[in-house]
Amino acid sequence: MYGFSKFYKYPLPLLLLSLWLVAVFLLSEQPAHSQHPVISNKEKYQSTLLAKRIMPSTLTENVRKTVLENGLTVLTKEVHTAPVVTVQVWYKVGSRNEEPGVNGIAHQLEHMMFKGTRNRPIQFGRLFSALGSDSNAFTSYDQTAYYGTVERNKLKALLVLEADRMRNSQIEPEQLASEKRVVISELQGYENSPEYRLNRAVMQAVFPNHAYGLPVGGTKADVEKFEVEQVEKYYRNFYSPDNAVLVIVGDFQTANTLETIKEVFGKLPRQDSAALASPRASAGGRGQGSRGSRGAEEQRSRGESLYSSSPIVLREPGAGRLLQVVYPLPDANQPDVPALDVMDYILTEGRNSRLYQALVESGLASEVTASVTSLRESGWYEVLVTAGAKQDLKKIDSMLSSAIANVAEKGMTSEEVERAKTQLTADVILSNRDITSQAMRLGTDETTVGDYRYTDRYLAAVRLVKPADVVGVINKYLTKEARTVGFFEPTQKRITEVPDKPDLTQTTENFSPGAPVLFSEVMKYLPPVDLATDAIAQVLPDEFKFTNGLRILLLPDRSTPTATLSGHIQAGTEFDPDNQAGLAAFVADNLLNGTNSKDVLTIAKVLAERGASLDFQSYREGVHIEGDSLAEDLPILLEILADVVKYSNFPVKELELHRQQTLTDLQQELDEPSEVARRVFVQSIYPKKHPLHTFPTEESLQQIQRQDVIDFKAKHYRPDTTVLALVGDFDLDKVRSLIKNKFGDWEVSGQAPTLKYPPVAMPEKIVSVNPVLPDKAQAVTYMGYTGINRYDPRFQAALVLNQILGGDTLSSRLGAEVRDRQGLSYGIYSSFQAGKNAGTFLIEMQTSPEDSSKAIASTRQILQQIHQQGVTALEVETAKRTLISNYNVSLANPEELTDRILMNEVYGLDKGELHFFTDKIQKVTLDQVNQAARELLHPDKIVVVTAGPSVLAEKSIR
Repeated sequence: MYGFSKFYKYPLPLLLLSLWLVAVFLLSEQPAHSQHPVISNKEKYQSTLLAKRIMPSTLTENVRKTVLENGLTVLTKEVHTAPVVTVQVWYKVGSRNEEPGVNGIAHQLEHMMFKGTRNRPIQFGRLFSALGSDSNAFTSYDQTAYYGTVERNKLKALLVLEADRMRNSQIEPEQLASEKRVVISELQGYENSPEYRLNRAVMQAVFPNHAYGLPVGGTKADVEKFEVEQVEKYYRNFYSPDNAVLVIVGDFQTANTLETIKEVFGKLPRQDSAALASPRASAGGRGQGSRGSRGAEEQRSRGESLYSSSPIVLREPGAGRLLQVVYPLPDANQPDVPALDVMDYILTEGRNSRLYQALVESGLASEVTASVTSLRESGWYEVLVTAGAKQDLKKIDSMLSSAIANVAEKGMTSEEVERAKTQLTADVILSNRDITSQAMRLGTDETTVGDYRYTDRYLAAVRLVKPADVVGVINKYLTKEARTVGFFEPTQKRITEVPDKPDLTQTTENFSPGAPVLFSEVMKYLPPVDLATDAIAQVLPDEFKFTNGLRILLLPDRSTPTATLSGHIQAGTEFDPDNQAGLAAFVADNLLNGTNSKDVLTIAKVLAERGASLDFQSYREGVHIEGDSLAEDLPILLEILADVVKYSNFPVKELELHRQQTLTDLQQELDEPSEVARRVFVQSIYPKKHPLHTFPTEESLQQIQRQDVIDFKAKHYRPDTTVLALVGDFDLDKVRSLIKNKFGDWEVSGQAPTLKYPPVAMPEKIVSVNPVLPDKAQAVTYMGYTGINRYDPRFQAALVLNQILGGDTLSSRLGAEVRDRQGLSYGIYSSFQAGKNAGTFLIEMQTSPEDSSKAIASTRQILQQIHQQGVTALEVETAKRTLISNYNVSLANPEELTDRILMNEVYGLDKGELHFFTDKIQKVTLDQVNQAARELLHPDKIVVVTAGPSVLAEKSIR
């Protein structure tokens, strides 16, 4: 649902169920490296080569900027690769405009913007769902944004809805009270994370008198005190056309669309300029530069913390140890930003990075991540190190400082710098393959630095970065005097085992849900729209099968100079031996750690030099392969893939390092209510000896030997159980020949292993299990039972049923009642997880501990209501439109398109299923949906698992 941003590396903004926006690093028009005017011929050649390889055109080509008379800035970019369009409204206000006492008001208002307007007193999430819009919102430090991606014929409807809530939103007392509970539930979820709590403490020390030191989402204490008048005033002050940027990217005609925008938004009044002044009373200056470059008195006058040799130490319940180091950086309009980002890639990106080598390869830490954040008024560089519970954080901190000092003293090679520049630039290109991401970049650039063309300038400046520039920014900003250090030291050991048998208890709480959502009301307030969907071009992949059984599907797509790879190998966790749970993941995770011809660092270097990525992820029914590269580097990507699937040799050193990392990860997973709930839920459904019952434990991971890994790989990694799908800018015949050349000698031996799942009975009554995780702020509940497989004749009807029940956290029955009306959960969803074998029917929700019982009872009552009474014809038609529209929108994203093509082949479906799917959904009838409800919803035969602090009895996790 809604969310606020957290900042990671530069690449694209990635928006998940809970949206996190990636930071953009901004700079002024001033040349970044004018202090180094002399460039060698070799350096000139390398920079020119880099530019030609990955900058075929600018990212802002065809972007048009228009400013309406009322001050609204409009950015439009036509992209005619698919009949979809994204509409985004960015407001130049975020947590930066807050102060202690009203921390989180921007985030609270973002939630309230979905509650309806004077013209449309209805939950806007239901209107977006009825349009089939993939809509969401987020709050960040410098901005708040709302976005929706739809088929192109819904463009005007989205514009009408956004214009309506720009000035007509209503903040009602009852709705504010309910949504405050939702926001508090969201914050409690973040409080469950030791990383979040440590980051909050460190950032408050770095920015003691600036809003950047406040949590973006706010605090429970402040949220509880918000009054209607406060939120309304904030809305009136900041939500106006002259404080907003409207971004539209996709399949539309600019001239006609600008006329529509003027018609819809042009009549909205601009805000009084005085009202747009920040409400902060103690902003403490315009920004923070390097603390090593000015005196203590100036630091105090700017509201900055002074370096202390003693770290901030949090001794709280948790798992694993954390070290966080934060260095202040200048604001977004400074010329050092490109060099800082290149520095970050050299220090922490990949196996060859300096800090990975110093901390992870040495065994001191299991993970090291970092990010540069550059905002309107300041910035920072954050390094986060994750270590096992027995590691010495002071020693890790000393090694971290030494590694950085060593880079500053001895410098780095031109090769390192060029590789980092290539990775960084390729990440930007690869992260802009879909229209939603392209619009996100334009919106971020325009609202943070005031120039949508920033990224083009940024990439041009990155190409000029030299080793001396990187050393310069390290010496300037990463000084010991400037940094703030935080330690997280867990105080209690977490549960490491699971009970053999769950309790069988009947929920006794009685709760009656409100009336079902009247979808006639939804249609009443929906803007006029041509609901007939555009015909999608019937382009299908070409399919080939080699003599060794390998299947490939190829779909050329010239829309971006990139290639997207998706693959499947039938070597999933279902094949894990009982005493070696985690073996399948062990194999997948170590494939890139060395082959007969390349060691781990060589493999990492080859990929990094091209800015390409390749990853293997195990799940229950297989191993998923994910890769991407620039188009001309596809041969390199395929060469590495072929090498590792055929010739990986699993070096002992890398296996043992991975084992320690996995053990540390396991400790942290068993400290997370969501992971604990998932484990207990699955093990409560599937009995022992079932392929899905087993989960990794410390004991099972220790049992895995190198020969076990080699044997599993030899047995299960086979061309006749492998499928590869490719979408991108390539020549069909050349890529087919290339794949045949690389994979044609992959030999088959014997028959592929098969596995038959035993039948699983439904529970006879309610099964309630409540594992305790002391001191957690939020509880997570999983509810469900065994479900259907992908081939079930009720599959499409089940999808429609699920969309109505809990497919969307705002427009569904569960979302409307449990989340929206009662405010019991930040997010509640349902799903039928159908694969080759029967999966689970699952409902997941996050609640305040005191609300768990009521939310569970309410959910069961809604299941009962639909099971007995069914759903309405209008609900069915609306759900079908939503599913079809969302599906069509998904096909415009290369990654989602490639995955759809792949899984259709894995499931043995006709390749035409890519386009038949929407026809099948359209043909689903009301009777079929209600029959599915009677047969698939069982409110009195259900497993209910709640993990968190408020539970019935203490349980452990197996």
